[in-house]
Amino acid sequence: MATAASTTSRVLNSSLAQKITGASEAAALIKSGEQVGMSGFTGSGYPKAVPIELAGRISEANFRGRKFRVGVFTGASTGPELDGALAMADGINLRLPYQSDPETRKRINAGEMDYMDIHLSHVAQFVEYGFLGKLDVALIEVTAVLEDGRLVPSSSIGNNKTWIEQADRVILEVNDWQPAELEGMHDLYYGLQPPPHRQPIPLVHPGQRIGTPYLEVRPEKVVAIVPTNAPDRNSAFKSPDETSRRIAGHILEFLNWEVQKGRMPSNLLPLQSGVGNIANAVLFGLEEGRFEGMTAYTEVIQDGMIRLLKSGKLTCVSATAFSLSPEVLSEVNRDMADYRKRIVLRSQEISNHPEIIRRLGVIAMNGMIEADINGNVNSTHVMGSRIQNGIGGSGDFARNGYLSIFMAPSTAQGGTISTIVPMVSHVDHTEHDVQVIVTEHGLADLRGLSPRQRARLIIEKCSSPQYKALLTDYLDRSEKLSYGKHTPHLLSEALSWHNRYLRSGKMRPADGD
Repeated sequence: MATAASTTSRVLNSSLAQKITGASEAAALIKSGEQVGMSGFTGSGYPKAVPIELAGRISEANFRGRKFRVGVFTGASTGPELDGALAMADGINLRLPYQSDPETRKRINAGEMDYMDIHLSHVAQFVEYGFLGKLDVALIEVTAVLEDGRLVPSSSIGNNKTWIEQADRVILEVNDWQPAELEGMHDLYYGLQPPPHRQPIPLVHPGQRIGTPYLEVRPEKVVAIVPTNAPDRNSAFKSPDETSRRIAGHILEFLNWEVQKGRMPSNLLPLQSGVGNIANAVLFGLEEGRFEGMTAYTEVIQDGMIRLLKSGKLTCVSATAFSLSPEVLSEVNRDMADYRKRIVLRSQEISNHPEIIRRLGVIAMNGMIEADINGNVNSTHVMGSRIQNGIGGSGDFARNGYLSIFMAPSTAQGGTISTIVPMVSHVDHTEHDVQVIVTEHGLADLRGLSPRQRARLIIEKCSSPQYKALLTDYLDRSEKLSYGKHTPHLLSEALSWHNRYLRSGKMRPADGD
């Protein structure tokens, strides 16, 4: 294996070293109206110097009355130096496929920035097929440029392979803050051909490697290389609270039952876990549970998975990025050579690929904003119209997983909002893709049930006591008065809880209503 030495410069190719420049000069190569594919996935591996300089150029141009905006495509969410800086400068005309930056969210919901929320497994192929137009620039953070010109990826891969292949011009940020020991952790698969020439992806185990550890780039495409030394900006996770622990307990009990029934092996099937405190609580619960020899095929590696790797409960993890608290990130970076043996980072078109998720039989566990009594799930919008973050990879795993689990506390905003509602205000995952719903009050296994049976079970198992009678009353009247009896609803009332909240600040009717 070639070694990316930790020197003042990790650009070891003499020809490409001639293209080393400053961030300001590199940013000047990006023009208004261009579409830029940037690295980054959940706060890992995103470019940190050039976007700030680009935001400065945009602010200056806008101040002088020359509108300057670019399209920003990434793997998923990034950090304040990218999303935050460009949004503050009003420099983004189209953002995709996922975001979590407060300023970006504010501008999207104000109608000042266009946003395309898209399944993460679709992004690379949409660009490759030409559905999203021309990709002008790839702006990619890497750990090193080797002597032969290959690139050592950073702490995430996301869509970097596709951006480099599809863009006319490539700008690299070589970040020597990222540990050199990342080299060898990645697995870049270059065998995915477009239809009608596509062949099966030869991956049958989460820890299997089917490609190369390096990104490949044609040297003539590289127009600038910017050396940096800047940390990833990852956020701390909260310790599991009582609600999260209860949700985790229901899920662990359910998984135990599935093993007892012979529907899963004793070490479970590969785990997928969405990002968040509840997801981490489930992983912490698995650390204390009976399951040994587990594996994970997911998109993001969180604190809980690192703990499972340390304990030996988890033997290997496949993902496309890290999403760790600052404390755990420091630990992983310190011991990267050891973790490299048990962690594989892949392109997100592979980490989230439906073919592999279905083949491996992944257990999909994801959070939600709300679910309705029939099992439809909203994971992206507040009150039907305000985007929160995005669908991310939850749909990739929910539609194709062996089990599809969605979880959330039964109420939000101090009990003024019920997570279980008559009808969701926005649908991301239809009832056909949702098998299990969990709140702190219980778990509803929806497999094999008709819509009316699902409704009764969700209300019984998952709803908050303060909303249970209201939901039961709605369902009783719907079964008597609805136009059809297969999926009974009263259309004049189905979204009345959301309307009431927007009017009064709470879903429960006032006394006398």
